[in-house]
Amino acid sequence: MKLAVCGKGGVGKSTVSALLCKAFLEDGAKVLAIDADPSPHLFRLLGVKEEVTPIAEMSDLLAERAQKEGPFYTLNPYVEDIPEKFSIDIGNLKLMVLGEIKKAGGGCACPEQTVLRRLLFHLLLGPNEVVIIDTEAGIEHFGRASIASVDVLLVVTQPYKGSIETTKKILEFAKELKISRSLIVGNCIEGETDKKYLLDEFGEKVVEFLPSDPKLRSFERQEKSLLEYDGEVYWGIISLKKKILGINSSIK
Repeated sequence: MKLAVCGKGGVGKSTVSALLCKAFLEDGAKVLAIDADPSPHLFRLLGVKEEVTPIAEMSDLLAERAQKEGPFYTLNPYVEDIPEKFSIDIGNLKLMVLGEIKKAGGGCACPEQTVLRRLLFHLLLGPNEVVIIDTEAGIEHFGRASIASVDVLLVVTQPYKGSIETTKKILEFAKELKISRSLIVGNCIEGETDKKYLLDEFGEKVVEFLPSDPKLRSFERQEKSLLEYDGEVYWGIISLKKKILGINSSIK
């Protein structure tokens, strides 16, 4: 199963991504976590202390795979070995930091972006394997259609206007990309008023509410691995995982 986590900046999508990794790992799944945010944060939440070079900054590798020669390059680059060669192993978890092409005029037509997009489209999964993509904040990546191949899109939302407006735009783009399983996760919920606020806006698309938890904030501030966190937010994540598997029951 390929699962993408998105939302407005600061709503907690990297935290949700990290805790979903933990939940699937505890089920015995093999997990590939992809940090696709231009400001990578997921690897720190998973306990990786050293600096990691994003694949998007490996210009020689990307040019080689795109077979770039002058203005010409292949639209069908070889990417199958990249997760194995350029990921960090944390037990049954592989972490790959994708990053973003930082090049004026790069856009969706540049050869480097073609390699990264194909990588997300053509990851081949075996039984009991899960890919969790922590996307960049906001909606810009939808213009590159790089997550169109995911099985489930999770939109992390907090109960305030700015987050809700971004969520609405994300749902519109997901519909255009024909992503049929788009689910909303309410984060940092502090009571029934917050729940009602999101339910009034999105109804049954809201599949889980995650509370605020000082213990979780303490973990992040101390740079502890969220793979070790077992507070109340994590129990909500376990419930979320079960709902994802139920909604996406054709994928085991």
